[in-house]
Amino acid sequence: MSSNTQIKTPKVSFKEINTIAIPAIIAGIAEPLISLSDIAIIGNVEENAVEALAAAGIVGSFLSAIIWILAQTKTAISALVSQHLGSNRLHAVKTLVPQTILLNFLLSLLIYFITAFFAELIFSAYNAEGLILDYTKSYYRIRALGYPFTLVTFAIFGVFRGLQNTLWAMKCSLVGGAVNIGLDFLLVYGIEGFIPAMHLEGAAIASIIAQGVMLAMALYFFIKKTPFHLKLSLNLNPNLKPLISMASNLFLRTLALNIAIYLANSYATDYGKNYIAAQSILMNIWLFFSFFIDGYANAGNAIGGKLLGAKAYTKLWDLSKDISKYAVIIALILMGICALFYDEIGLIFNKDEQVLLLFSSVFWLVLLMQPINSIAFMFDGIFKGLGEAKYLRNVLLVATFLGFWPTLLIFDYLGLKLYAIWIAFFVWMLIRSLALVIKFRNKYLDKT
Repeated sequence: MSSNTQIKTPKVSFKEINTIAIPAIIAGIAEPLISLSDIAIIGNVEENAVEALAAAGIVGSFLSAIIWILAQTKTAISALVSQHLGSNRLHAVKTLVPQTILLNFLLSLLIYFITAFFAELIFSAYNAEGLILDYTKSYYRIRALGYPFTLVTFAIFGVFRGLQNTLWAMKCSLVGGAVNIGLDFLLVYGIEGFIPAMHLEGAAIASIIAQGVMLAMALYFFIKKTPFHLKLSLNLNPNLKPLISMASNLFLRTLALNIAIYLANSYATDYGKNYIAAQSILMNIWLFFSFFIDGYANAGNAIGGKLLGAKAYTKLWDLSKDISKYAVIIALILMGICALFYDEIGLIFNKDEQVLLLFSSVFWLVLLMQPINSIAFMFDGIFKGLGEAKYLRNVLLVATFLGFWPTLLIFDYLGLKLYAIWIAFFVWMLIRSLALVIKFRNKYLDKT
């Protein structure tokens, strides 16, 4: 037993973990659900369905990349709030919260203007051309207007998670997802004689309205339910520098993560329109699974930070074992459901025979990696709550540039196309999970 001072209390219960994890799962799948609903509805329009589906998939991946990179302040503020909650010092971060929200808002405006201006250059780099490129540019320039809504909402969700409450974020996400799906049908297909069919642009407008609804609800819960406020202090909070440092390392980590996703989509686009259409479905299902499993990672983030603040290392070790077990079970359940409806799932998104054939030939590989993904995501969440941003950055850099990229090059050279992409993802996730498990064991087992 370590000589470190720590609280001698029973381990975190299944109920405590699920109180955070289950609402976090529902909240976390809102963004990928928006993209999936867009893809499912767009992929079934009568006009240029394959090109529209490819464009929606490319834009969805790029939006996820940008949001993941910029939203790392959500993780940073969650870690700091949870650690200060554990040490009973929430007063020390009261001015930090509105400063962080403002930082996210300003970053979102900057990214919007830069990416909207260079949209053609950006999506040409994904090997999009012709009608796919035209669809991609018009769809993105509307969807990107939602950056301020999304990034401010995510910062507020980070505060909620730090306070050990993911229920408020869940409510916001459920309403936002329902609004998006309803408006998708209304605006994409239109109502004859009343609302014109707006195709891709309609899906983009639906997404923005849904994000605005989520932000309005998040602000309500923030103002009415939390001990924080939106009043800005001219004096910078002393925790702002550590937050920016943590967020910067997580920016670089997420940038490396999204380089892997960019390479995957770029290669798939180069293979042809049917390949990128199939890849769009595969990637968005993979992202959906990731956000689903990530609910338990969010619980690890919130509870782990609180336990670190309280120096409760034995509870932290037990938490890592329990939360990993629950996540693997979730992954196995998802695998089972998808295996049962293997052929039907592709039909939800597209009816093109060639696209469906490519999708079904690779989908089993996406399913096979889910238990490994769950372990990587669990320890990602715990390490974020512990403030271990530098190590997370280094792991992703190694996994991407020494794992994913070389594997992709080798199997692409062998002509395996979509198989090359998903074998590379398998190697990528294996490196991430092993590196995090080994580090956590070496650092915290001796403290129990």
